Amino acid sequence: MVQARVTEPARPRIEILLAAPRGFCAGVERAIQIVEMALAKYGAPVFVRHEIVHNRHVVTSLEAKGAVFVEELDEVTAGRPVIFSAHGVPKSVPAHAREHNMFYLDATCPLVSKVHVEAARLHGDGCELVLVGHAGHPEVVGTMGQLPAGAIHLIETVGDALSFAPHAPDRLAYITQTTLSVEDTKAIVDALKARFPNIIAPRKGDICYATTNRQESVKRIAAECDNILVIGSPKSSNSVRLVEVARRAGCNNPCLVESAENIDWQALEGASRIGITAGASAPELLVTEVLNAFAERYQIEVREVEVTRETVQFKLPRALTA
Repeated sequence: MVQARVTEPARPRIEILLAAPRGFCAGVERAIQIVEMALAKYGAPVFVRHEIVHNRHVVTSLEAKGAVFVEELDEVTAGRPVIFSAHGVPKSVPAHAREHNMFYLDATCPLVSKVHVEAARLHGDGCELVLVGHAGHPEVVGTMGQLPAGAIHLIETVGDALSFAPHAPDRLAYITQTTLSVEDTKAIVDALKARFPNIIAPRKGDICYATTNRQESVKRIAAECDNILVIGSPKSSNSVRLVEVARRAGCNNPCLVESAENIDWQALEGASRIGITAGASAPELLVTEVLNAFAERYQIEVREVEVTRETVQFKLPRALTA
């Protein structure tokens, strides 16, 4: 008996525009490396205060190697190292560690530390400080915690900038969170400058190179894409901003996905060109998994769109390299 051959329907074609740069920045790579080197040098467990970066895949991977993530220092086992996350911490945290003779390593991104130094300098010069950022974000908590309570005023929106009433309008300065939308921040700063023409700006912009580059790469592809997938965590400020930037730049259907498992394939039906990028705390492995998931369902053509090439590297703590 001759059996009929069942012919599978041809997979639809889809073009994928892969934004570059994407994924890990130098600060994230340094923070992860600090945890891995501490585990190699001191053995497990090594404690980490808060998520080292905002990505569940990274955290789970480090937990498997012996890292223990805690919320506060009183959860750290006596005698074991503790690492502060890439987002930075208030001054009270290392002070507490020193008071209790704890050995700690600071994985704060050097570009966040730059903002901390800037805040201290401006405060020392007698300036009243404004921080443009998002309330509750660990970086904002850490930056505001560099100075006495009330020394920094948080501005989140243009509305905040328009209603802000400083004590010393002639001695006003601003700093910003490093992972904000470039355009949103400009609108807020422009509103502040319109009201306070003498406001002092950072010597160099505080929004970091990686945030800026990832936003520029998304802008480059957004108008060409039916959908854009931003790989990253909902906790990740720079990842959430990429979704906003993509929508503003002309893509009607951008969405944030933590991994290939979270893709809503039904929402992509009928699309002929998809954009893919990844936030600064998302590993390239997750990008590869998303591409493989597309290859299982489509005939894919991948085109990388690169706006610049990043070569930044940061030094590791001397305690790990000595």
